Amino acid sequence: MATRQSQAERPSRQPPGEANHDPGRSQPTGRPGEGDHPHAFAPSCPFRERGAAFLDRDGVINDQTAFVNAPDDFRLLPGAAAAIRRLNEAGIPIVVVTNQGGIALGYLTKDDLAAIHERMATLLAAEGAHIDKVYYCPYYPGGTIHSPQAEGSTTHPRAEFGPRRSLAEAAPRISDRKPGIGMLERARDELDIDLAQSFLVGDATTDILAGFRAGCTTILVRTGYAGADGKVVAEPDYTVADLAEAADLILGRVIATSTTPAQPSPTPSNRESPTRP
Repeated sequence: MATRQSQAERPSRQPPGEANHDPGRSQPTGRPGEGDHPHAFAPSCPFRERGAAFLDRDGVINDQTAFVNAPDDFRLLPGAAAAIRRLNEAGIPIVVVTNQGGIALGYLTKDDLAAIHERMATLLAAEGAHIDKVYYCPYYPGGTIHSPQAEGSTTHPRAEFGPRRSLAEAAPRISDRKPGIGMLERARDELDIDLAQSFLVGDATTDILAGFRAGCTTILVRTGYAGADGKVVAEPDYTVADLAEAADLILGRVIATSTTPAQPSPTPSNRESPTRP
C-alpha cells in the first residue's frame, strides 16, 4: 500500500531560481541521439504539454543486484513490464532518466549502453510495453570523460577513462546528473512535458531530490536502493512497494485529476518558506 509523507516531513518546493540548471548546455541538434549530453535514446515525440511518468532505470525497471554494464546484466524486475504497459495504455508518456556515470569511469562505453537499452526495449516489447524516450547522463564527479561527442561517434578506448587517471578532466554539465534536473528540463523542452503534472519514480534519494527540484510528484519504490543510498536528504511524496504500485498510484491520481475541478493554488502566505533539502 502506498504511504504518503506528511507536509511536515516533506521539504518545500525549491524556488525556480535555485534549480540546478546549466545555462551553458548547448541546444540539441534535433536528430535522435545526437547533440550534447544527456543523450536521448529515442527520437523526439512531442506530448502536447501533459504530464509524464519519469522513471529511474536501475532498481525501478530492472534488478540492481549487480552493475549493469552489458546487455546480459539487464533483468526486468517482476511486474515492471506490466506496470509500464498499463501506463502506456492510459496514454501517459514514459520517460527514463538514468545516471550512467560508469561511462566516465570506464566500466562501459556508449555503444554498450545502447545495446543495454536495446535489450530493455526488446524485453518490454515482449510484454506489450514500451518506453517513449530515454535520457542518460554519462558524467561522474571526478570522471575522465572527454569533451561531449555525438551519439555514434568513435568511442575512446576504455584505458583513456581510468577512474584514477592523473590530471582528470572535470566532468562538464554535472547538473544533468541527478539530483540535478538537466535531463528533466530537456524532456520538458523537447517533449512539451508539464513537469508540474508529472511523476518521478525512483529508488534513490537522488531521484527524489531531482523530482522535487523539478516540481514533480515524487514516488519512492522499495526495490533497488529503497531510499537507503544515503546520498542526499530528500523525502518522497509517496512510498510504494514497487513500480506496479507506483503505476496504481499514478493512474489513480490521473483519473482523479481528470474528474475533479481544479482547485485554486494556495496563496503565498499559506505556503511553507522555501528551504533547500
